Amino acid sequence: MTLPFLPSRKRLSELSEREILALAIASEEDDARIYRNWAETLRKDYPATAAVFDAMSAEEDGHRRLLLDAFRARFGDAIPVIRREHVAGYVTRRPAWMMDVLSLESIRAEAAGMERDAAEFYAGAAQLSQDAGTRKLLGDLAAAERGHENRAVELATEHLHSDARAEEDAVAHRSFVLTWVQPGLAGLMDGSVSTLAPIFAVAFATQDPWTTFLVGLAASLGAGISMGFTEAASDDGVVSGRGSPIKRGVASGVMTTVGGMGHALPYLIPDFWTATTLAIIVVFVELWAIAWIQNRWMQTPFWRATLQVVVGGGLVLAVGVLIGSG
Repeated sequence: MTLPFLPSRKRLSELSEREILALAIASEEDDARIYRNWAETLRKDYPATAAVFDAMSAEEDGHRRLLLDAFRARFGDAIPVIRREHVAGYVTRRPAWMMDVLSLESIRAEAAGMERDAAEFYAGAAQLSQDAGTRKLLGDLAAAERGHENRAVELATEHLHSDARAEEDAVAHRSFVLTWVQPGLAGLMDGSVSTLAPIFAVAFATQDPWTTFLVGLAASLGAGISMGFTEAASDDGVVSGRGSPIKRGVASGVMTTVGGMGHALPYLIPDFWTATTLAIIVVFVELWAIAWIQNRWMQTPFWRATLQVVVGGGLVLAVGVLIGSG
């Protein structure tokens, strides 16, 4: 129960030196745990980067021990429970489930941001301290955290030589393609091509834009749900290395829906021929986009991608128009 006359959070300037040291101890412990978690997560596919985070975790543990010694010397063993979220305006850390989905480059950038945040905290805390020893310790830690960016470069140079970085970047690219691009592309192709015949058959059979839109909406959402569940259930990613089935299912399902809705939305226009003309233009934009993605991310020769997608999609569109006009 929170008492109404007590603040739920304080500002850094309102904390006592005992509370500042307790906050610093908790912060160093949290950062060390984050680095260790990243190291463990990355160890299989990115061993060199994992070694960097192992070393950074060990340095954060060293800072925590210095802070613990300073706290015990001044205040004893009873450390109050103060964490980042208890201090107004203090930078918090992402929860574990958000950290776990970051890309390799995002993790590296996040680590650099963590070091900058820590340096700013120690610099501000040192200015508030009245004890010479504590002020010196906090100032030294601020300088150490500022130097961690350079230290991270040194560790990267030590563990991430050019061959290791190139190998890890290649693994990261492959993981991105297998987890997001490939299922998303499959969904976009399915949504764009498989809905062509029913949408244009209904359009030319009824010449009613609203009915055509409803059919397109139903076909797009139904195909998206089906493709999403199929992709997620087809492979757990453990053996194939294709990544999280949930991510793949989302990519496939969303892009399938987008592919179908692209040429269904023009039928919100009341005039049939205006809507149909715009829908056909959208179809060819979608098909060329698919061919470009295949060439850009899947290394498919552009002529082959064009033949497979644009020509194939054009034939499906023609079938729908012929059936609807019959």
